[in-house]
Amino acid sequence: MNEEQRRFDEIPVDRSEGFGERLLGVLLDRAHEMPPHLIAPLVAEEVARVGGRDVSVLLQDYEQLMLMPLPGTGLLPGAPQPIDGSPAGTAFLEARTVEVPLAAGTRMFLPLLDGSDQVGVMAVSLDTVTDDDRRLLRRLAGLVADMVVTKDSYTDIFALARRRAPMSVAAEIQWSLLPPLRMSVPQVEIAGILEPAYDVAGDSFDYALNGDVLHFAMIDAMGHGLSAAVMATAAIGGYRHSRRSDVGLSGIYAYMDEIIAAQFGPEQFVTAQMMQLDVRTGHLQWVNAGHPWPLLIRDHEVVAQLGGSTTLPVGFGGQEPLISEQQLLPGDRVLCFTDGLVEEHVSGGEEFGLPQLIDVIADVGRHRAGTRATVRDLSHALMQARGGITSDDATILLVEWRGGSADHLVAID
Repeated sequence: MNEEQRRFDEIPVDRSEGFGERLLGVLLDRAHEMPPHLIAPLVAEEVARVGGRDVSVLLQDYEQLMLMPLPGTGLLPGAPQPIDGSPAGTAFLEARTVEVPLAAGTRMFLPLLDGSDQVGVMAVSLDTVTDDDRRLLRRLAGLVADMVVTKDSYTDIFALARRRAPMSVAAEIQWSLLPPLRMSVPQVEIAGILEPAYDVAGDSFDYALNGDVLHFAMIDAMGHGLSAAVMATAAIGGYRHSRRSDVGLSGIYAYMDEIIAAQFGPEQFVTAQMMQLDVRTGHLQWVNAGHPWPLLIRDHEVVAQLGGSTTLPVGFGGQEPLISEQQLLPGDRVLCFTDGLVEEHVSGGEEFGLPQLIDVIADVGRHRAGTRATVRDLSHALMQARGGITSDDATILLVEWRGGSADHLVAID
């Protein structure tokens, strides 16, 4: 053992439990067996211990337009809050705490982050706010987000709170299939959105960060309604199975093709885009199966379509696809989308088209920095530009490569 290590080992470790640790510890200890409907009263009780009051838990709705209040004993009842133009919406979009002065105290809006996915916002009022309060409440909000996400897998409470309209059976299937709408680590961020949120059927996406490789895919199953949702489910299932079998992009295409052809016959198909990004180097590879080409965005401007070799849609028995490649620069974004985004006919019969999409991308990019906020604003701006019409699914998946390393996150100061 060297001298430096000996000095480090001799530093006394304080294992006593401070107030903040006790508070979070009580919440964590109770949460393991806590029924989902009792989370709200538990959070309200714990917040009261630090002098907080008027607790609200707000969850984003499926269209990403409003933050919906979670009902529950001990929570402050209230109206939905718009994501645009409200303190709660700012905290949600920018993933930061927002403080609003009150006549008596301060209203704090804290983002609910689970693995960097933005679940919603927790709001609480305090007479006075110190840095210790801010730190403790920020950590408490993170724990609340974890509980909501974990328990959402076996309750309908949170899904019902998020709804502002009836949802079709096909959309139920599609939403249950999706990964989190956002994932962010130091090297890369990914965010997606589906519309029409309550009637989507056929479009889907998936991703997984395995070590230094981000796998992501977008698919568009033929048709609409329940049959399209079932085909999309099979396609995503095939994608995940083959991806986890480590067969490479060409093998993923071949397996998905086999699954769709065997289950749905020779006249049914799925267009697909399967991609892999080395998050250390920015080396991007992809296979295109009859899908619209992704767009490469640099400094908020579309600089290229990521074209290259293509093959037949999944289910048509295409030849083994060639793999296309692109070297990204730090800050580059890759936008994947389905054809419903550009093939919609606006008022007067003209197709919306790729040039209009490129213009909207540039306009939104100049006003939004974050990937999640950009995806949301882009989707809503496109909906408005199309005159509010969405006769086909219109899905967006945006990936931003930053480079660098995440090694600093494992270092404990």
